[in-house]
Order: sequence, then C-alpha cells, then structure tokens
Amino acid sequence: MRIAIIGAGAAGCFAAINIKRKMADAEITVYESGRKPLAKVAVTGGGRCNLTNSFEHVKSMPAVYPRGHRLMERLFHTFDYKDAYRWFEDEGVKLVTQDDCCVFPQSQDAMEIVGTLTRLMRSHGIELKTGCRVRRIERTENLDANKIRIYAGNDDTIHEADTVVVTTGGSPKACGLDMLAPIRLKTESPVPSLFSFCLPGDDITALTGTVVEDVSVAITGTKHRAGGPLLITHWGMSGPAILRLSSYAARTLNATGYKARLTINWMGDMSEAEVHEELYAMAAQNSQKHLSNAYPTRLNARLWTHLLLRSGIKPDQRWGELARKSYNKLTDTLINSIYDMDGENKFKEEFVTCGGVALSNINPKTLECKTCPGLYFAGEVLDIDAVTGGFNLQAAWTTGYAVAEAITNKH
Repeated sequence: MRIAIIGAGAAGCFAAINIKRKMADAEITVYESGRKPLAKVAVTGGGRCNLTNSFEHVKSMPAVYPRGHRLMERLFHTFDYKDAYRWFEDEGVKLVTQDDCCVFPQSQDAMEIVGTLTRLMRSHGIELKTGCRVRRIERTENLDANKIRIYAGNDDTIHEADTVVVTTGGSPKACGLDMLAPIRLKTESPVPSLFSFCLPGDDITALTGTVVEDVSVAITGTKHRAGGPLLITHWGMSGPAILRLSSYAARTLNATGYKARLTINWMGDMSEAEVHEELYAMAAQNSQKHLSNAYPTRLNARLWTHLLLRSGIKPDQRWGELARKSYNKLTDTLINSIYDMDGENKFKEEFVTCGGVALSNINPKTLECKTCPGLYFAGEVLDIDAVTGGFNLQAAWTTGYAVAEAITNKH
C-alpha cells in the first residue's frame, strides 16, 4: 500500500511514524516543499518547543481552541495531552511541566523533538522528499482501483498513492490551498492568529520590557476578552493575554484592518469597588508619601507613573491630598484604560493561521474527506487553531495520531 503525506511538519511526521508502526508493509513518502522537515517545530516556544500543555488550568475547550474545539474534544478520546506526554517520554525525551502548565523538553531544546521525530522516520524506512512542492491533487479512476494522483516538483512529476494525508499547515494566503482545487472542498479564508498589537504613537511604548503578570484585556464593542500576563513592547503590546485575545478576535480584527480600541484592566479581574477599596487602604497607610512612591505591587514604578499621568494626577502629590474625584479617575484608569490598536505584529516562523479546510468536509471520527475516499487531513491545514501554550502542537499530535488510527483500521 502506498501512502503519501504532504507536509513534513509536526502532524505529517507524527502521522507517518504512527502509520508505519501499525502497518509495517506500507510504503510511506513524505513530501515537503521546504529544505528541512519540522522547520516550525524547531523555532516554536522560542526554540525550546512548547510541545503540549497539562490542561490543568483549562476551564473549557473553547477557551483554548477558538476554532475546532468540538472536533478536538472528540479526538481526545483517541489521543490526548497525556498520551502525547507518554509518547515522547517513551522515546527518551524527558519532559518538564512549568508553573503555567506549559510542557517543554527537559533539555529546553526544540531540536531534541526534531531529532527524535526525524530519527524515527529514518529508522522506520519512511521516505522524505524535501524541496518537493505538491502542486495538485486529484482523484483518478483506474480499472484496478481508485487512486489519488499527486503532481509534485517543478516538472509536475506524477505520483500515485492509495492514501494521501494533507498536513501542509496553516496558509497565510488562500492560494496555499490551490492544490486542493480539483477536490472542490469548502475552505475557510485564512487570516492571521496569534499576533501582538501595534500602538503607534502611544507613549506607553516607552515602557518597553514592562511585564504585568495578570491583566484583563478586551476589544471594545465586542465579546472578545482574555486574561493573563501582558508585555509592553517598543511597538505596542504582547504577552499571553494579548496573544490569546488575538486568537479569539482573529476574524474580527482582520475585518477591521487591525484597527480597534483595546480596553485593559491593569488590576486583573478586580471590580471597581475592589480597586476603590485598595486605593483607600493604600492612602490610609501612606498618607504622607508621594503617589510615585507607594503603588499596587502588581505594577512597577514606570507603569504606575504612566497611569497617574493618564489620570491627570501629578506623581509628586501626596496620598493624603488626593481628592475623591481623583480617586474615581484613577480607579477608572486602572480598570478601563483605552489604547488604540493600529496594525498587528506577526511571529514570522511561528505564524499561526485561523482558517483552512472547513471541518464540514471531513468525517470527524477519521478525518477522511467525505467526497474523496482515501484523502485525509491533519494539523493546521484544517480550520483548527489554538491560543498560545502548547495547544497548537497538541492539535498536530492529536490529529496526526487520529489519522494514523483511521488509516490502519480501514486497511
């Protein structure tokens, strides 16, 4: 049996290995347009590879998979984060779980994951063709059997396979799915996900490097909101809270040309009454101190000064001199600061796409195409994407394994 896998990313390589382990006689070829396999895995997590998450703090699947959560819930019965953890540890990769529930190799080196997967592909005799872009896929009807024809390389060399798995990853442009045109699938327009926000001209960018560990952020006028650490950069804002919000609001922000009003509660999920109470308690304990010298511990001196000035309050004023009107204004600034977003800053090699092959095209149990038997999909080429924290790679492991199970059970 000939199996072609298009795309040597996390999902493609994982599927190839698990198919070969279950079907030793299968001839598996992986086609990769780039020069090296697993290029995205090599840079993910800042080169450390956040390969999954413990899910300990995950309240619901939609919270981490804005698109595809129902499918992921189903597929987790086949292969979930615990299975992924065991799978890699069984291959000799020691893993560590951080306080934020992100799972990394103990070596803190993404190349250990790359090396493990490429070693297993070699040892199992899986053929890898790099620098070989697949340009078109189509169904053929031979006298003996239905096969899938692949046109690959600059000369459109024809290859035929009994089974094809498409694992080409996210495509920044709709044309990235052109090879599937003969199959006539429904697709969801690809748009960026997981990006930081540009705030051109805002003086908060002078505080670059400042981190606040727990904030709440929202897009004004929408239901999109997120929480977590926030990082101020020289171009605007980033960090887990912003990246999560960018994932939730991916299509909304794309539709507005990445222009929006960003609301920040610098006090996390504290209410107006709770912030009022904290400020009055601070005033009572520090009545003779300047405002610049006594402030909430979650904020640093530079950010606190910035917020005071946004409130129209002089930093050298004493706490005991603060009028009720100033308390109200400062409270509003702390829980409802407004910043104007104008543009997004993508994570280049770690680019994640919202969109792809619509899930309505596939059998949710097997990930096989409903209209083209023998054609499967796994990974980010599907309309599945997640927030930051190891969830996107977990989707690759889960869908890659599910496809391997489906193919081997069918044959």
